[in-house]
Amino acid sequence: MHIHRFAPDDHDVTAEAAELTNAAQKVDAPFEHPYTLEGYRLMLTHGWDGDPPELHAAWEADRLVGLVSIHASEWDNRHLAWLHVVVHPDLRGQGRGSQMFDHAVARARELGRTSIGTEGWESDSTVRFAARHRMPRRGSAIRRRQRVDRVDRGSVDELHAAASAAATEYELVRIPGPTPEDLLPAVAELTAAINDAPTDDLDIEDEVFPVERVRSYEVAQEGRRLRLYRVLARHKQSGALAGHTVVAVEKERPQIAEQHDTSVVEAHRGHRLGLLLKTDMLRWLAEAEPHLATIDTWNMESNAPMIGVNERLGYEVLARELHFQRDL
Repeated sequence: MHIHRFAPDDHDVTAEAAELTNAAQKVDAPFEHPYTLEGYRLMLTHGWDGDPPELHAAWEADRLVGLVSIHASEWDNRHLAWLHVVVHPDLRGQGRGSQMFDHAVARARELGRTSIGTEGWESDSTVRFAARHRMPRRGSAIRRRQRVDRVDRGSVDELHAAASAAATEYELVRIPGPTPEDLLPAVAELTAAINDAPTDDLDIEDEVFPVERVRSYEVAQEGRRLRLYRVLARHKQSGALAGHTVVAVEKERPQIAEQHDTSVVEAHRGHRLGLLLKTDMLRWLAEAEPHLATIDTWNMESNAPMIGVNERLGYEVLARELHFQRDL
């Protein structure tokens, strides 16, 4: 096996990588929406916030047999590299994944990282692989999906009205696309509220969100051909931003969307703002995205408050993802 780094603009390799990724997802997570070639290439190019992972492809002769991605953020958590290994489903159980993982670990050391993390869908094979590489379990997240055609609009309106009655000191501001320049510093400060979300036993420092990172995130989402919708809750008397929720809708396939951040600043909790924000987002998307069919979200399994909101809005559990981490 030969493992070589590649770039998203290596079009032949990227096309094969997209095909392999879709084949693996069909086995490991059949609920996932398969990637289009363009969507996959743009994801590899831009990442989440303009800080994409380092990409490696594993070959045997002329056949692509697996993929390795290594994400080592330069924004924060500079001690950590997050590793992801995918082996073609027809070629598993023969040690290829372990060779690829060892390659990723060596690269993490070269990058100066002192801790490594990885994840996998809950299964016996995931647990065995983690044990083989001395990766203790440190947390778990739940993937949920809201099927928009099953949402009871009347119920959403009732929940929105009830939440509004508990949040009379606040007003909602809808922002399509990039954040206006005059609001960007306040939105950057608000974004840091996500650090209050549980991280279980993972060794993760608080993320930092300078203005440049928030703008980089928005530029990356646009580069991936996603339409951003953000709803802000603003305290009427002080003008302070109290919370927000963000959803990204695919331009190529406008029936598919992902929930991004939803968070409320600690000083403004207790006013049902999480429910207010998410119900307002649903009402907005019903007008702005008539073809929308699904919204996917992730939450750490221990995040009971947000899970409670999602369940009230009809999100259905798809799968559990296990998180593993150890020091190098």
